[in-house]
Amino acid sequence: MTKPDVFYYFSKFATVIDVFTAGTIGWIGAILGLVGTILGAIGHKNQAKCATGGLVCSIIGLVLGLALYIACVACVASAGLL
Repeated sequence: MTKPDVFYYFSKFATVIDVFTAGTIGWIGAILGLVGTILGAIGHKNQAKCATGGLVCSIIGLVLGLALYIACVACVASAGLL
C-alpha cells in the first residue's frame, strides 16, 4: 500500500462514518465529510488509483451531513424549542 492509497482509505473511512452520523450528529458528520474531502484531494493530487471515488463520496457525505443538520435545526426552530 502506497502513501496516496492511505489517504484514500482514510477518506473512505471518514465518509462512511459521516454518512452514518449525518442524521443523528450532523455537525460531526460535516466535520468528517470535510476531513474526507481534504484527504481525498491530497490522495488525488498524489495520483492514487481510487482517490477520485473517495473525493466524490466525501463531497456527497459533506453535503448530506450539512443538509440534514440544517433540516434538523429548522425542525427544532419551527417547534419553538430554540
